[in-house]
Amino acid sequence: MASRSLGGLSGSRCGGGGSGSGGKKSLSARNAAVERRNLITVCRFSVKTLIDRSCFETIDDSSPEFNNFAAILEQILSHRLKEISQSCRWLAHLQIPLQGQVTWFGYESPRSFWDYIRVACRKVAQNCICSIENMENVSSSRAKGRAWIRVALMEKHLSEYISTALRDFKTTRRFYEDGAIVLGEEANMLAGMLLGLNAIDFSFCLKGEGLDGNFPAVIDYTPYLKFTQSSDSISSDEEELRTLGSSGSESSTPENVGPPFIMDENSWFNKCKRVKQKYQLTLEQKGYLEELLRLRENQLSESVSQNKILLQRIEDSDLAHKLEKEQLEYIIVELQDQLKSYQSLDQLSAEVSLSQTSLDPSQSQEGDGKQDTLNLISEGKEDTPSLLGLCGSLTSVASYKSLTSLKSNDYLASPTTEMTSPGLTPS
Repeated sequence: MASRSLGGLSGSRCGGGGSGSGGKKSLSARNAAVERRNLITVCRFSVKTLIDRSCFETIDDSSPEFNNFAAILEQILSHRLKEISQSCRWLAHLQIPLQGQVTWFGYESPRSFWDYIRVACRKVAQNCICSIENMENVSSSRAKGRAWIRVALMEKHLSEYISTALRDFKTTRRFYEDGAIVLGEEANMLAGMLLGLNAIDFSFCLKGEGLDGNFPAVIDYTPYLKFTQSSDSISSDEEELRTLGSSGSESSTPENVGPPFIMDENSWFNKCKRVKQKYQLTLEQKGYLEELLRLRENQLSESVSQNKILLQRIEDSDLAHKLEKEQLEYIIVELQDQLKSYQSLDQLSAEVSLSQTSLDPSQSQEGDGKQDTLNLISEGKEDTPSLLGLCGSLTSVASYKSLTSLKSNDYLASPTTEMTSPGLTPS
């Protein structure tokens, strides 16, 4: 009987232990999920604050927003990182040097996320892994990991590094335990939210105190914590205060009514203070919008005046182009007229040359003089009616007959006298 009772007791204890282990597992799973969600959420907030702060000042080592972001990212990459001894043989097989000295019991220095980054991010083109490994003032693994965060931000490749490391799932599984952020669905969110940091110009000093690997990074949650009590909650609290104030004994004096009235007065004062703050904020926004509207109106008026000036210039240029076009057309017409006159002179010279062939040798001198006269006429730039009439008199039939009726050279005039003689006037 004693053995049976002891067996039953031990069985009950085992059953209780089984249910307790199940509760512990569910509790640990819940804690791990909450931890992952908290880290991812605060990382998203820190990225937003960094982007907002970069609009007003340069982000460097002295920026509290960056220091908080670096601590958050370090906590995320160090979440559920395996102990160094579990992957010692694999890294030795890859012939990758590790930080710390090897002993029979493993590594003296604890592992950091840098051991994972320098293995998983070697596939990134033009990576900074080797340059960080060769830094003289950085010796510990944690300090090199912090230096890598700063260099990756200055190179605007932090998101690329994280994405490449997460795609190497085999390496990630060897470095992290189950339930780690980099092994869950939150990893894709992490790579996406870090992409917005590529728009910020960072400036860091890789010899500062921020690279000290002797102290762990601590996250400051206070900038992201804000409690806002809803109006319904405030009214319910006031009702409870009234109820507690009025639930006195029947023999209570009217003096007991004072505290609820005082609480009501305080609540009204708080409401008035909140309304005043909202009103002040609205006034500031109104002033900002009015100033912005004034600037936009000034810009619009300047644009309108510039538009008018440009339109006037276009009209002036169009008028100038029209006048120039008319002048060119007039010049073209004059040139065409001169070309026609030159063509008529060429025909006249051809006819004179034909008439010279029909004359006798004794009259060749006269023909030469007339040819010189025609050449002088063709070389002139001004076409006058007298010259045209002269050319017409030389080419007429009557002039041909008069030339053939001449018998001697005594009656022929020289070229110079021929031009000035009144006998050569148009017939």
